[in-house]
Amino acid sequence: MLGPIDYNRGGMILRLRVVLVLVAMIACAGASAVARQSSDGGSPSNAVSLPLVSFTFDFPQSTPNHYSIAVDATGKGTYTSGEQAKSADDSDQSFRFDFKVSDATRSQILQLAQRANYFEGELERGKGKIANTGMKTLSYKDGQRNTSATFNYTTNPAAQELTRIFQSISTTMEFAERLEHFHRYQKLALDEELKRMEEMQKGNSLMEVQAIAPVLKQIVADQSVVNHTRARAERILAASNAPQK
Repeated sequence: MLGPIDYNRGGMILRLRVVLVLVAMIACAGASAVARQSSDGGSPSNAVSLPLVSFTFDFPQSTPNHYSIAVDATGKGTYTSGEQAKSADDSDQSFRFDFKVSDATRSQILQLAQRANYFEGELERGKGKIANTGMKTLSYKDGQRNTSATFNYTTNPAAQELTRIFQSISTTMEFAERLEHFHRYQKLALDEELKRMEEMQKGNSLMEVQAIAPVLKQIVADQSVVNHTRARAERILAASNAPQK
């Protein structure tokens, strides 16, 4: 014979089941959100941002008069040059170039940023005594830091070397922009431009030439460009150690 039903016990079991179901639903929702974030290229909210080192140059008397370069810890780089249009009546004179830096340069940039104490504090030296060579800003950003320092001249060895690296990369990117323009509109001007580039490459004044390999390969492959110009572009490519395919 069955005993009396314990309604209090039955209610407790029912409530426990409801709680377990709710916990399972919340866990599933959280996992789905993380999965969606990962599939969209995002990261969980508690993920640490990738270290990013950037350099900005401003000097009205130079060409270009403004540019910026940013390189992250994966080697992804972005170069932006020239002033953007300030109104609808102005033409946009800026251009952007996305590229990949070599592992050696990526590591060097990150190590130098660390040696420069991530640009915390002042880097400027010799105010009023040094010729104006343009205002330079070095910046560092990650999950814990967001620091920068602006200077015309610095005696900090790590900051000096970073400035040299970024200015050499800028020179390479400006060559890419001019070569693209000449290839499209003024092919006879290509040879003189490539000659200057080759001389600067031999003098170690350029860095990350392999990053503009697509521009050079287009010139090499274009049979409407004179042979000695194409041969010069091919020599620059070979010296840059860029993949041939």
